[in-house]
Amino acid sequence: MNTMTLWHITHWEFAALAAAAMLVGFSKTAVSGANTVSLAIFAAVLPARESTGVLLPILIAGDVLAVLTYRRHAHWPTLWRLFPAVAVGVVVGTVFLVWADDEVVRTSIGAILLFMAGVTVWRRRRAESDSASESEPTENEPDAVSTPTGRLKARSYGVLGGFTTMVANAGGPVMSMYLLSAGFRKLGFLGTSAFFFLIVNVSKVPFSAGLGLIDGHSLLLDAALVVFVVPGAFLGKWAVSRINQRLFEQLVIAATVVGGAQLLLR
Repeated sequence: MNTMTLWHITHWEFAALAAAAMLVGFSKTAVSGANTVSLAIFAAVLPARESTGVLLPILIAGDVLAVLTYRRHAHWPTLWRLFPAVAVGVVVGTVFLVWADDEVVRTSIGAILLFMAGVTVWRRRRAESDSASESEPTENEPDAVSTPTGRLKARSYGVLGGFTTMVANAGGPVMSMYLLSAGFRKLGFLGTSAFFFLIVNVSKVPFSAGLGLIDGHSLLLDAALVVFVVPGAFLGKWAVSRINQRLFEQLVIAATVVGGAQLLLR
């Protein structure tokens, strides 16, 4: 990691990084996927490749706060079903980072996110029209997680989630699309994603350190930024109780589209 990159930043650039860290806290406790904006800010202020190593500990801090807030709402059968596929995706993503440049990474992930957002919107509209009279899923229990189709979907999204979170810390929108498509309600969504990303992001640390993306210099910058995650998390906790289910889903999908678009256009 280049020390010049980390410490010769302007006050405005540090303010932008602090705002991005606050948005991480908000996204972890309110609108998952919104931290793709944080990804874009970090990549704009710092070199894109190195920015992923600086952002990772910030994300872990947000994950810890999210777990403390929503730990009772996690759906562990879904998590156990996802983890093996995610591990495959992380390994593939690590290999990909060895040779792929920033442009290839951004374009690939942006296209994936936009495609999945479109598929999710289409599936949900079709489901609403076909089963408007059926009861909604419970707060913690998703639909069809134990069927063959559900298992295939979990594996597919798991690999994509592991890949995108490793190469660009952009796994949030991928898993948001999976959890929405599986029928999670708001608190079950937040509780399950909180544990998922805490475990996955912590497991990424050795890979990122091995690639030189995390070192003493990057951790010093993280120490200066992590305090901004806390107010963002409290703001998200306050906001989520005031957001109904439909608006929550619309915000998650919108954040995914914005994240995918900015990766393609940057």
